[in-house]
Amino acid sequence: MLDDIVNNVPGARHAVLLSADGLPRASTEGLGERDLVTISTAMSGIQALSRATAPFVGTAPAASWTQTIIEFQHGWIFLIGAGQGAYLAAAAEPNVDMQQISYRMHRLVARLGHNMTSAPRVDATQAGRRGSPEPAPGEETADVLKELDTALADVHGARHAVLLGGDGLPRGGTSGLPRDLADRISAAMTGIHANSRAAAQFAGATTDVAWQQTAIEFQHGWIFLIAAGDGALLAASADHDCNIEHLTSQLHAAELRIAASAVGGRVPGNV
Repeated sequence: MLDDIVNNVPGARHAVLLSADGLPRASTEGLGERDLVTISTAMSGIQALSRATAPFVGTAPAASWTQTIIEFQHGWIFLIGAGQGAYLAAAAEPNVDMQQISYRMHRLVARLGHNMTSAPRVDATQAGRRGSPEPAPGEETADVLKELDTALADVHGARHAVLLGGDGLPRGGTSGLPRDLADRISAAMTGIHANSRAAAQFAGATTDVAWQQTAIEFQHGWIFLIAAGDGALLAASADHDCNIEHLTSQLHAAELRIAASAVGGRVPGNV
């Protein structure tokens, strides 16, 4: 059944079925045992961290994770749920028809039904929300705050943005972003970025890992993670009806302005 994706979607490379705790259950041909273990571990980490970022998008009656998409210059990785405690990952070339591979993946999950699910050995549910403390931005983060607020101001449906330093710590966020949420998102995004890069070979990488972005879809919105220069990362959340192209364009523009104002390789106003 996994071969159905590779055989019927032009540009599809591999497919892997894994358990929530990172154990491979089945895969298409062409993946070595060591690569399969690495990919399954990385995908398990990504799905757990993706679920934990749901509050960054906002609260909703059914705030559940839908999928995570990782973009490289050399290809794509798609990750979706495959029943309780199981996940399906697929890798594809850069020019793959994204609607077609998504359709095939979800059709496969429907065929698998309850027969291929795995009881989770670890708690992979959404992390509990903490209270809302004082907002993260202050006078020391004024420069970053201004740029991020400006970037999201004209984008309908945009919610929050936070800049992460190369050390994984938040360097500034948009107005109204609680400090504990900024800390939690920064930690999760650092892990998602590391796991995304670790899975690069799954998408067809050879030596140079040219990661571009990771997108996480929930029933109530999106989260985007992009590079921000010098090891920094920029994460943003938005509603489903947001203009994604406009949002990413604004984020890249803000990243360039922040980088231009950096002094000695550091962004003014570290939290």
